[in-house]
Amino acid sequence: MPDWRAEVALRLTSLKLDPAHEAAMITELAQHLEEHYQDLLAQGESQANAKRAALAGLDDSRVLRELRGHIEDRQGARLATPAPAQVPAGNFREAAAEFLKLETLLYDFRYALRTLRKSAGFSAIAILTIALGIGTTTAIFSVVDATLLHPLPYPHPEQLVSIVDDLPGLGSHDVGLSQPEWQDLQHSGIFEYVSPAWFDENNLTGGSRPMKVRILIVAPNYFALLGVKPQLGRTFDPEDHSPGLLPEVVISDGLWKRDFGGDPHVLDKSIRMDTDLYHIVGVMPPGFDAPSRSYEERNIEIWPSTNFYGLPMVDHPPRKGRNLPTAIARLKSGLTLQQAQQRLDVLAATLRQEYPADYPAQSGWQMRLVPLQETMVGNVRQPLLLLLGAVALVLLIGCVNVANLLLARATVRQREFGIRQALGASHARLIRQLLTESLVLSLLGTFLGIAILFGAKSFLLRVVPETLPRATEIAIRWPVLLFSVALALVAGIVFGLAPAFESRRMNVTQALRLEGRSATSSVRQTRARRALVITEFALSLVLMTSATLLLRSFWDLLRVPLGFNAENVISVRTRQPYPNDPKIDKYATNAQESVFVRELLRRLQALPGVSEAALGDSAALPLDEAQQQLNVIAEGRFFFDVEGHPIQADQPRYVARTRVTPEYFRLLGLPLLEGRVFTDEDTDQAPPVAVVNQAFARTYWPGEDAVGHRFRSTRSDAPWVTIVGIIADARTQNLTRGNLPQVYASLYQNRAKHLAIFLRGHFDPGSIPEQVRREVQAIDDTLPVFGAQQLKDTVSGSLAERRFSMNVIALFALAALLLAALGIYGVISYSVNARRQEFGVRMALGAQRGNVLRLVLAQGLGLGLRGTAVGFLAALLVTRTIAGLLYGVKPTDPLTFIAVATVLLVVSLLACFIPARRATKADPMLALRDA
Repeated sequence: MPDWRAEVALRLTSLKLDPAHEAAMITELAQHLEEHYQDLLAQGESQANAKRAALAGLDDSRVLRELRGHIEDRQGARLATPAPAQVPAGNFREAAAEFLKLETLLYDFRYALRTLRKSAGFSAIAILTIALGIGTTTAIFSVVDATLLHPLPYPHPEQLVSIVDDLPGLGSHDVGLSQPEWQDLQHSGIFEYVSPAWFDENNLTGGSRPMKVRILIVAPNYFALLGVKPQLGRTFDPEDHSPGLLPEVVISDGLWKRDFGGDPHVLDKSIRMDTDLYHIVGVMPPGFDAPSRSYEERNIEIWPSTNFYGLPMVDHPPRKGRNLPTAIARLKSGLTLQQAQQRLDVLAATLRQEYPADYPAQSGWQMRLVPLQETMVGNVRQPLLLLLGAVALVLLIGCVNVANLLLARATVRQREFGIRQALGASHARLIRQLLTESLVLSLLGTFLGIAILFGAKSFLLRVVPETLPRATEIAIRWPVLLFSVALALVAGIVFGLAPAFESRRMNVTQALRLEGRSATSSVRQTRARRALVITEFALSLVLMTSATLLLRSFWDLLRVPLGFNAENVISVRTRQPYPNDPKIDKYATNAQESVFVRELLRRLQALPGVSEAALGDSAALPLDEAQQQLNVIAEGRFFFDVEGHPIQADQPRYVARTRVTPEYFRLLGLPLLEGRVFTDEDTDQAPPVAVVNQAFARTYWPGEDAVGHRFRSTRSDAPWVTIVGIIADARTQNLTRGNLPQVYASLYQNRAKHLAIFLRGHFDPGSIPEQVRREVQAIDDTLPVFGAQQLKDTVSGSLAERRFSMNVIALFALAALLLAALGIYGVISYSVNARRQEFGVRMALGAQRGNVLRLVLAQGLGLGLRGTAVGFLAALLVTRTIAGLLYGVKPTDPLTFIAVATVLLVVSLLACFIPARRATKADPMLALRDA
């Protein structure tokens, strides 16, 4: 057997190592040479050939120089002493166990930092790519966490539910409940507490000028139900069963600081809403929001309390009078949602049997429980999950890109890996080092992404629409940060696996003979890199197709005919008082309110620049969902019967009603198709009349002329209403639907407390609100004027959440496109460098530069085509999940697919053009010399 120690010692003399390092290295290299020698003998080599092959690497002077460099890098650190038992190649379980050794981990970490520092350009690109992926994922996850995942900020939030009444037999859902039903629920034994909630806007009077405040009328047990305490004073007594509105209110922290200057003695003060005086008994803590669906209902300023009977309400509310829009409840301790629903079903069945007249069989009345958090989220769950899926795709594309970079870099580092194995490092040791480097890259990118996220936090919060549920709770919490770090670790392992697996198949002898600049990848490595690029392209096509569909949908919504003219129209709101004692209400009758409305219209039409003026209730504001919801309380939607024939099962019995003055239709440009609109003579002394849209007429009188037909509310005392006109359908309730049945009533026949003022003309929008305020308060100085907004801004605001989702996904799609372009550029650029000798030989043999250019471009185009084909199949599946968010375009729209594929292929050709041009500049003489 050869004396390996002597052979090694002879060759290490020129390195002039210190004795300790020299002895350790002789031992390690001798052991490695013996193992390699024995392997060669086992393969059938002769002893002489085996010895010569084993010593081939050490006979190369370049190897000795690199050994010196590695030793200098490791001054003061332990040499790579072999483990007591060599870890077999590919045994990742043992490699993972060894990875956890602290000493080795610290060395690997330091070595990874030095290696990445030497490749500053590569490191910068990889870190920025990871920062983009992790930063955007963390940002979107923080929104999803606050909105969908983070528990409600109340004790035992899993016990909080919403109670929803449905009439499926009449095609109506979430119709509200009555005061007797509330009492039945409260005494059912299913709930600890049940509290109806009635959102309203009120007039805060007694100050320098009246102002509008948002109030939420609740039951006395409301705060006990939520389990929250005020920062000052107390809340209501849950056992108070007094009739009417209690003379106490709880105010918000914002109102306390804004109107009372944070006065600690505020509990000694009272406020006046409308004409009624209320004593302040408590101040809620900062950040407390009501658990409601809309932005307005969440940002409450004052909480009055009532038991929902007695003045100003009726003393004995009817069971079928659904005047309580919503109700929340806390389940009894120990009850699950399923158990509570089963008991509620039994209660509903009992009530249907006990009160058959109030719950007719054809209505199918039922009650269901919905987790309160789900109620608050509403219809934003799907868009948010779509955003999370989109950002996950961006992160995955980034990981694939970094994996490609690492794989290319691993090819260049083959010689380094060969030297390390020559020093005794096992395959598992190299795998561990490569994974360490990828994890360091990932963590550095994560820290950079989070730092950028913190720096841009204020800007990002401004981008999030305020209508998004729980938007005020969005924050980068510890769970979000831990999610980011966990994501970084997973991403580091994912994009570190490709070079790690490749290192297992490396031939040490060949690697030691390689020059760093001429190292080339194997066929297997080339296939791996191309597969990664194809994956990038496929993922990018999925994301870009989804984004393009949403963009087209949004564009179609912007261009959809509204059915009304929003240009040069401004709306301003006011509210008439609603005193607890109806006897002192100066607007108690239609005639009394009509005097105010007619005088206000006269004054408004005389304002400079105003060409037309009209008034309506809160639902008259097109596409203002919050105001339409507010109008529901005052029978803005009502059940009705049609004269002459019963309403069919497939025809809704629940219709939206808007009260307007005669000028409203002309001001908004709503075309009259048949009959007439209202006149000043349609007063409370005249027979009740209505104007309906085409959808209403077509639904209930198909094939007939609806003018002259009658309908009425299902209330026992409701009069018959005659249809006098039909207007064209307009998208006043929902931008995506222009065929919703709509009824218009005369404001002179049906008074409304919440009033919207409409002005059309050429005037300064900034000065109009103050002019309107002067005219309103010249008639009644107790009325507030607020909410001035141009109608086109109201229309635009109805798209706020769609616009947010569309903008974010569009940015993600552009990021994916950029990453895909970088990926294919990297692969083609590396391929050109590796084949530069081949290109030189081709040109020496007569190939033209155009031939070489087409050859390289064809290679890139081939990768793009394969990625596009795979992406097509994936996109066909993924885009179906967003069908509910689309308008005017199908999820499988062929034009969109073709356009996105074309863009991707063009980008792939552009990304290939620079390395292709470089290939055409190969020197034939150098290629022939090196051949």
